[in-house]
Amino acid sequence: MASRIVRAACPHDCPDTCALLVTVEDGRAVKVAGDPDHPGTQGVLCTKVSRYTERTYHPDRLLTPMKRIGRKGEGKFAPISWDEALDTIATRLQAIAARDPQGIVPYSYAGTMGLVQGESMAARFFHKLGASRLDRTICASAGATALRYTYGASVGMDMEHVVDAKLVIIWGGNPIASNLHFWTRAQEAKRRGATLVAIDPYRSLSAEKCHRHIAPMPGTDGALALGMIHVLIRDGLLDHDYIERHTVGFEALRERAQAYPPARVAEICGIPVEDVEWLAGLYGQLAVRERQPVAIRLNYGMQRVHGGGQAVRAVACLPSLVGAWRHAAGGLQLSTSGFFPINDAALQRPDLLPGGPGKLPRLVNMSTIGDALLAGPTPGAPRIEAVVVYNSNPVAVAPESVKVAEGFAREDLFTVVLEHFRTDTADYADILLPATTQLEHTDVHKAYGHTYFLANNAAIAPMGEALPNTEIFRRLAQRMGFTEPCFADSDDDIAAQAILPGDARAAGISWASLKEQGWQKLALAPAPFADGGFPTASGKCQFYSEPMARDGFDPLPDYVPQYESPATAPELAARYPLAMISPPARNFLNSSFVNVDSLRATEGEPHLDIHPADAAGRGIVHGAMVRVFNDRGSMLARARVTDRARRGLVVGLSIWWKKLASDGKNANELTSQRLTDLGRAPVFYDCLVQVEACTEGAVQPA
Repeated sequence: MASRIVRAACPHDCPDTCALLVTVEDGRAVKVAGDPDHPGTQGVLCTKVSRYTERTYHPDRLLTPMKRIGRKGEGKFAPISWDEALDTIATRLQAIAARDPQGIVPYSYAGTMGLVQGESMAARFFHKLGASRLDRTICASAGATALRYTYGASVGMDMEHVVDAKLVIIWGGNPIASNLHFWTRAQEAKRRGATLVAIDPYRSLSAEKCHRHIAPMPGTDGALALGMIHVLIRDGLLDHDYIERHTVGFEALRERAQAYPPARVAEICGIPVEDVEWLAGLYGQLAVRERQPVAIRLNYGMQRVHGGGQAVRAVACLPSLVGAWRHAAGGLQLSTSGFFPINDAALQRPDLLPGGPGKLPRLVNMSTIGDALLAGPTPGAPRIEAVVVYNSNPVAVAPESVKVAEGFAREDLFTVVLEHFRTDTADYADILLPATTQLEHTDVHKAYGHTYFLANNAAIAPMGEALPNTEIFRRLAQRMGFTEPCFADSDDDIAAQAILPGDARAAGISWASLKEQGWQKLALAPAPFADGGFPTASGKCQFYSEPMARDGFDPLPDYVPQYESPATAPELAARYPLAMISPPARNFLNSSFVNVDSLRATEGEPHLDIHPADAAGRGIVHGAMVRVFNDRGSMLARARVTDRARRGLVVGLSIWWKKLASDGKNANELTSQRLTDLGRAPVFYDCLVQVEACTEGAVQPA
């Protein structure tokens, strides 16, 4: 039996970006394991990726091109040849482009995080075509915008050092489910004597294992951070030397923080005032008085509200106030992606745009795709006539799903979907194209939770007639008559173009070396901002951001209230008194892995966690089927009566494929298409609902 080990990388939307070792026997992948030598992965994979062969060899894999033969949304298809599929697509797109290429919209996100199979050949194709551009906001743009205004880029501490921290604040995340390799380091820090604190409206699996859990209402994190700043300043818990040398705008921040005394913050957040005092006091005491490293792991949950951008700004100011950046084990991490020197221009070729940089096609926000698909022509731009979906499942993941599905159901909308499976979105496709999984193609990866480049070498041949995204767009470009040499680049050519040449951070790293070694670390200082050097124009952390002022935003961090809350929308709250959040379920990753039987069996069915007091007032018992609803839509779920959800909050772990839920719906029936204060991002967790018991399906408590 011929056996070999292939170096690969996890492609999914997770900060860990694990290094993989794929065991191949006689051309078949039989095992996917973590690389024990990779300092981040340490030989350990999450339950999802450790079962990656189940996904690649799933009996429902899409293995041939298909055309729709039923109504949109029915999921009825017939197989066709690649020639027929590509000719059909090219003919339809050429006809639309002849009227206005902006009628064509690409829709993609992080189904793969690879630089090759993500936005390389696809971006070249749509740029050359002159199609509408996609504003890729659905996950991280609020926080990324906030970090850019504060630090100059999406940069932060190296999580390999967090084992030496004396305080680890896990803010707005559940790393057991979504950042496993950080969690193992936080646990090691705990064993070495560190205090672990979780800030989360929900007592998640991670929060249960921390020393203390602080549970503010969704959308109030900015107020909590400003309350901490107030206490640090009031009590003199400041690193004045670091502030003077490496920050801008301290006096203005001091004045802003005066408006957030602990008593007011406690009222806004719905937490005891002692929580504010204790957290700020511990943070400042350890960092300033004892000169110990203190770390904040900031995550994306807390930014998915109206004031998410400014909340990230407020939290991001904390490490500079106490000099936490002086230590390799101190500071903050939301993302490390900004450290990677990526040659985006070479990958995506914006020079192919027909109007040049001065006349860009319109920008369509992926977070408001429902409204965009239902809208008519706008001044200077046509109605959307075609959508090409790859690396995403918008019918399941985009907010206000009723409108999204209604938009994709338009009979006059030509829809192409590149996929592994017949997802909720695939059911609306006119042409459905089989794409390869990570084990079947070449790619190169950066990360947003560590600082290693990784190679993904193809471990097996493509299954059936599946093709890499790159090859699909190469063939489409040929059908469309695009003759630029870049459309003939191989995947290896593209991977070699990914790293910005001559950048010192990538010294000694090339595609050739990555392919052989599997992974290589960027050349960065252990404590990158110990002596300042932030990638801002001033080289300093910007408490006061002059670029924000120029862009028309409040240049100081502030608390921006929810769109939907008793304080801001009392009439709405009278009808829908419960806040709802829908964080990731442990065994799903966004909408990936939901159709893997073993993982879905572990999750069971859609659940809604509800506090005992909220349940009792509605006659809801543990195990009852409940209806969750607001003006936008409704869904059914099985109630779990538990104090893990704070009073006034319900939690629906997500994201289920709608077709695999009992009522064909998921949490995004209820979310809105409103956007965050910064970054034009969605407000998934800015959502009021009501919950009622259903007569059918109710069961007695276990």
